[in-house]
Amino acid sequence: MKSTDLASIDLNLLVAFEVLFEERSVTAAAKRLYLGQPAMSAALGRLRILFNDELFIRIGREMQPTSKASAIAPGIKAALGQIRTSIESSQTFDPSSTKRDFAIGSADYTSFVILPKLLEYCCEAPFLNFRMIGFDKDSVGEMLEQGTIHVAMGVFPNPPRQTICVPLFQERFIGIARKNHPAITNKAISLETFANLSHVLVTLRQDATGEIDKILATHNLQRRIQLTTPHILVLPAIISSSDMVAAVPYRIGAYFSKLGSIQIFELPLEIQPWTVSMMWSQLTEKDDANCWLRETLKTVCKQI
Repeated sequence: MKSTDLASIDLNLLVAFEVLFEERSVTAAAKRLYLGQPAMSAALGRLRILFNDELFIRIGREMQPTSKASAIAPGIKAALGQIRTSIESSQTFDPSSTKRDFAIGSADYTSFVILPKLLEYCCEAPFLNFRMIGFDKDSVGEMLEQGTIHVAMGVFPNPPRQTICVPLFQERFIGIARKNHPAITNKAISLETFANLSHVLVTLRQDATGEIDKILATHNLQRRIQLTTPHILVLPAIISSSDMVAAVPYRIGAYFSKLGSIQIFELPLEIQPWTVSMMWSQLTEKDDANCWLRETLKTVCKQI
């Protein structure tokens, strides 16, 4: 069966049909659609040609629908209702009732720091779901573009094209060691002593070189990295039961220090703080739901 070419049809005629069916009056339908009566009569004429039927016949003081008009009316009303719903849902986002899933690209550090406050803040959105997804920086642009994730949080010195990147907060390194570590007095340590200790390096890469190693090299020093791991949350168990030390972001180090078996100390070398940012695709720049998510994350990050 040959399908109808909608490009050749003025879909406004279906709106005119819907209103005529409800009002049973050309004059009333014209008033409701803010049209003149001649324009409404012309629309009825075009509808009659389109459907090859009179559609509405004046009987007494009303325009009564023909059998064909009565048959097609439910389908036209349903189709227009679906179009209206689609348009309205794309323009409004209500966090109090949405059941939407948001996928956030995040490492365990940003998840650990941001998620508790985010979930607390989103008590106004009881049916909203969050999906935290790890990502490789080489593929994050593609993941955003394809909608695999809605936003990504991390350090992005060279954001991919067609993305927007804004800062969330600054972070810096702090040292962690077990309580009563023999090399640390008054939460301080010399540069040489620090370099001679065994270290844990948290890295997603498969090498054993971090920013601290580059700075130590400028002092002609090299540390021993006894362990590398991509999992920052294993550190409390490792550090508290050994003489190894680690450099971690301040916010997570401060939390570890509350566990009772770990202390924090200032690193004996100058390391510039870095910026944790949020990045998203230009494709979602104007979407209400995504705008709400981004503004929420900005608000939450002001509290951490």
